[in-house]
Amino acid sequence: MKSKIMFRGAEAEITLYKRKNWIFKDRNKKSYRIPEIDEFLRKRRTKSEARLMEKASKVAFVPKIIRVDEKSSRIVMEFIKGKKLSDNLNDFSEKKQKEILLEAGRNIARLHDLGIIHGDLTTSNMILVEKSKEKLVSKKNKIVNRKNEINNTLSHFKNSDFGWVGGHKSKIFFIDFGLGFHSGKIEDKAVDLHLLKQALEAKHFLRWKILFAKVAEGYKISKNYSEVLERMKKVEQRGRYKEKY
Repeated sequence: MKSKIMFRGAEAEITLYKRKNWIFKDRNKKSYRIPEIDEFLRKRRTKSEARLMEKASKVAFVPKIIRVDEKSSRIVMEFIKGKKLSDNLNDFSEKKQKEILLEAGRNIARLHDLGIIHGDLTTSNMILVEKSKEKLVSKKNKIVNRKNEINNTLSHFKNSDFGWVGGHKSKIFFIDFGLGFHSGKIEDKAVDLHLLKQALEAKHFLRWKILFAKVAEGYKISKNYSEVLERMKKVEQRGRYKEKY
């Protein structure tokens, strides 16, 4: 089976298995930990991430989990073929950027209201899949060649009332819940949003204020909107205090 290592990080290695269009996420062993403890932690975090993604799929678009192998600390999931926002957001028109971040804000609100904290909210962990650019062909040979790609990439383009961007032409997928956790605390939700604000400022600095304003606008659907935005101001003040001293 042909494979391609897409990412090597401190916590995990991501491999694309082209034949199936699957992603294998393997949690790395930590040599500095006692082996038994390391195995226990990797199993627990693998199981926790999978459960978080399953729960998140009720209110936002995330890769579909194929299977979970706790013994080897591996999650097998579908490969989402699209545009990573960290690499492509700046190339879109301002109107499209606003549409994307508005919907991202709505999705984050839905996740937070379900008690899901992503833990690493950046545009690197958001993928835009543009439905209008996928040509669903009828010729048998082309269907065979592209069967897995179409099924995997467009598996979520069905009857859904969340995640649509720009008149039902594209969708935002959230990936990498490795640092995620369950929480209903206002503080945790505020920190999650603060991370995204920092990411926008760092990576998309030309329009970051406008873009985060759209995130906040979308986030208004959250039942805790006012509390979270108010707490986020305090989180930012703490950050500025640390920088000063």
